[in-house]
Amino acid sequence: MTSLGTASAAPGEIDTGRLTVGETRDGTTVGLPVAVINGATEGDTLYVQAASDGDELNGVGVVSRFVPRVDPAELAGTVLVTGIANYHAFQVAEHRNPIDDTKLNRAYPGDDRGSSSERIAHATFEAATRADMVIDLHQGSTSRMINEVRVRCGRHHRLHRKCLELAKVFDCGHILDQKGPEGQLARAAPDEGIPTIDPELGGCVGWDEESIEYGVTGLFNVLRHYGYLDGDHQPGPQTRAHAFDRYGAPAGGLVDYRVDLGDEVSRGDTLFRVVDPFGQVKAEITADNDGLFWRSRRLPQVATGEYVCSVGTTIDTY
Repeated sequence: MTSLGTASAAPGEIDTGRLTVGETRDGTTVGLPVAVINGATEGDTLYVQAASDGDELNGVGVVSRFVPRVDPAELAGTVLVTGIANYHAFQVAEHRNPIDDTKLNRAYPGDDRGSSSERIAHATFEAATRADMVIDLHQGSTSRMINEVRVRCGRHHRLHRKCLELAKVFDCGHILDQKGPEGQLARAAPDEGIPTIDPELGGCVGWDEESIEYGVTGLFNVLRHYGYLDGDHQPGPQTRAHAFDRYGAPAGGLVDYRVDLGDEVSRGDTLFRVVDPFGQVKAEITADNDGLFWRSRRLPQVATGEYVCSVGTTIDTY
């Protein structure tokens, strides 16, 4: 019998339940939705998590489609799933936990006596560290972004090669291989010896079906490649970036993009212009380096200095 919170499944079974992480302001118990898919035969354990940021919903879409498609009778090993990690932020469709104004994915490994986010991080980190590998599903917030997978442990980490392999097997086609901020699950779990990746599945308001399908396919790629399911997956070459160039608006107005997401850009290429309401050009911004047009803001209006877009740089093929 394998359990996570109140979900408990015997070999060949699946169960769902709740993982208690505290109480709301009226004393109601807060339980994260969790699932246990216990394979009919023994094997490794995969931990999957979604909605660490409350407005990043593509991961929730992935989980809702992935779990019903996994037949525990055909599975070797176990899949543990937290379907919504940032409970409070999800309820109000916000990025940060409104109880403590904290970004959950900066709170790992957490603290069982700490703030709301630290307690959630602690509970989900305990689940993650039971696994042999971890996939923390994200998206590029509500910006527009390509589908990519992030390796956040840093290139000198002892688990870097295994994390990078896991990212390639997930097979979104793009990888950001850049050390992440302290407190990220994809930083903390490798320190415990667990390969971890952070798929960033596009960027949208609500759900993006194409990005969700990338995520579902990526999870099944992992299950097949690592022997949880029969079959195999041989990933193709991945375009890998090691850094970002970020661009802000030098003037207020409306953004007029001159390139599309995923386009290759060369140093000096025009990325975007800022125009006034009558289409008169106020500023033109060019690329500082060669790279790939990776991410851009969704709304066209900008104030001086406001974020506009990012270009992935130091590109290679992995």
